[in-house]
Amino acid sequence: MKRIVASVMLLCAIVLLAQSQNKQILPLWPNGAKESNGITTPEKTENQHRIINISEASITVQLPAASKATGAAVVICPGGGYIAEAAFHEGYQFADWLNEHGIAGIVLKYRLPNGHSDIPLTDAKRAMRLVRAHTNEWNIDPKKIAIAGFSAGGHLASTLGTHFDDGDAKASDAVERFSSRPDLMLLFYPVVSMKKNVTHAGSRSNLLGQNPPSELEDLYSNELQVKANTPPTILFLSDDDGAVPPVNSIQFYNALKEKKIPSSMAIFPTGGHGWGMRTNVSFWQIWREMLADWFVKYQFVKQ
Repeated sequence: MKRIVASVMLLCAIVLLAQSQNKQILPLWPNGAKESNGITTPEKTENQHRIINISEASITVQLPAASKATGAAVVICPGGGYIAEAAFHEGYQFADWLNEHGIAGIVLKYRLPNGHSDIPLTDAKRAMRLVRAHTNEWNIDPKKIAIAGFSAGGHLASTLGTHFDDGDAKASDAVERFSSRPDLMLLFYPVVSMKKNVTHAGSRSNLLGQNPPSELEDLYSNELQVKANTPPTILFLSDDDGAVPPVNSIQFYNALKEKKIPSSMAIFPTGGHGWGMRTNVSFWQIWREMLADWFVKYQFVKQ
């Protein structure tokens, strides 16, 4: 019996070691960000799944086994109404699933805006650049890096997909020379618009403040910001979502099609909001199969 227990413990240790070798946390701003979000309360995790009071940004890099790696990666933005981040079922668990398909999952812990509307996008851009700066080290194709977002994280992902830039070739910081454009967007029940009659009120007030000027509201209403080079996009949502109106996704999909951006959208009849990687919705296998097929279409995985 002792030998069996010892063998099991050894096996567990080997598995944990392998996982730790494929997972690392990197700060986005190792020398400190230029701007502060003004949050001074210590960061903590609530109810084992919500991180609050985030004032320092980082990425958690989960790499697939080398034998499975396809060279693709997804930067993941968890939701939480821009007041918290559901980094587990909308972050690390999604990264685990991506790893099973040979894709690197990179969970972004972005600074909460606290009324500083530019800060989450600044972090998302930096995360995309940082991944491109490490493509050789992490065995990632710089032209196969997607952005994913859930709920308010979907707003951040769609903001990056409509507000990216090519990088600054003259920047003294080498990371800032890389493009922040994602190659694909994966949006789950996303907040997209900041218009009062469409948006999620909490996300809007936490990002823009209580009474933002119309110019700022328009700037972060991403259905108004789609361009000809916005990346191909897939959207998943539920018709009975009582938190984020489905019209957010519908308007965004229509804007994408007007610009002839390849897009797909699946609206499930039930499920509500915030299901992420949970298996208590009837379609949990369906959306995963659809996304896997979509990855094949864009050569993020092999058929």
